[in-house]
Amino acid sequence: MGDQVIDETYEHVCGDPTRTEVLQQTLREEEIEGMTQIFKALSDPNRMKIAYLLQDQELCVYDISVILGTSVATASHHLRQLKQMNITKSRKDGKHVFYSLKDHHIQTLITMTLEHHKERNDHE
Repeated sequence: MGDQVIDETYEHVCGDPTRTEVLQQTLREEEIEGMTQIFKALSDPNRMKIAYLLQDQELCVYDISVILGTSVATASHHLRQLKQMNITKSRKDGKHVFYSLKDHHIQTLITMTLEHHKERNDHE
């Protein structure tokens, strides 16, 4: 087989060139990168906490900072990152700015992730 090294742990080669070619074409790099960026944004514990808190209500940056035990500047920084990723949105009411989730997709993602986490822990 020339210079090719085959890992001995494989039982046999089971490739289907037609299937793998079709599946390879379904990987749209722009979409994969976009999804990766959303998960990266939510991978920070404080940003995940913010998204979790905003599932059912809107909150101002001060309330978020108190709940997280961080400075207003830190909470604002996380909210800015979430807003840049279209995870949250904001609305002004006088001098106050209130944040909420941008749409139901993020709430669904949080709910499904939590369900998966609970199910995984139940089986361990």
